[in-house]
Amino acid sequence: HHLRASEESVYREGVVTEKEAREGTSWVNIGLKSECLVSSSLQPGLRVTVRLPEGYSWDKLIKGTIVSPAEPRTEGGLYWGYTTRIASTLSQVFTGCPHKGGYDIMLGTSEKGTNVEETEIKGFQHLLVVFGGVAGLEAALEADDKLDATDPAELFDLYLNVCPDQGSRTIRTEEAILVTMASLRDKIVRANCPST
Repeated sequence: HHLRASEESVYREGVVTEKEAREGTSWVNIGLKSECLVSSSLQPGLRVTVRLPEGYSWDKLIKGTIVSPAEPRTEGGLYWGYTTRIASTLSQVFTGCPHKGGYDIMLGTSEKGTNVEETEIKGFQHLLVVFGGVAGLEAALEADDKLDATDPAELFDLYLNVCPDQGSRTIRTEEAILVTMASLRDKIVRANCPST
């Protein structure tokens, strides 16, 4: 969803600028040669998703509409990235699900999990991938008095080691995200697009 200026799309991510605008409007930098005018008075620095009119022209005043960050995916059928949320306890990971039907697959990551290469993923609408901190999901489970499980593997549909033989004691979360998503990519594609 990070479009180049030369790529056309009616959806763009942007940041509200400090450029002065009429009352009830704001200017948004959407990565094009000119800024976009929206009919909302917004705080500068706010990240927004903008829908542009069909056939907009870069060399003229662009007027857009602020929309939900989910709209490019739900209405436009576009890949628009993944979402993250922070949970202060492990139990909140499960109770704070934003989807009405919950998660179809809940996946925990741990060096104590099953080798990712030995696992297949079934089709899903909503996949949850959980990363532990430096001490792992084991420490998160131990610190959460609302969960009865004794092993974090009991909480997940899949409990995977995405970096077998990692060669270091820990992997930083920002590294684990990249390793995990790369390890799961082909499995996710196969699960949701069986013909590929």
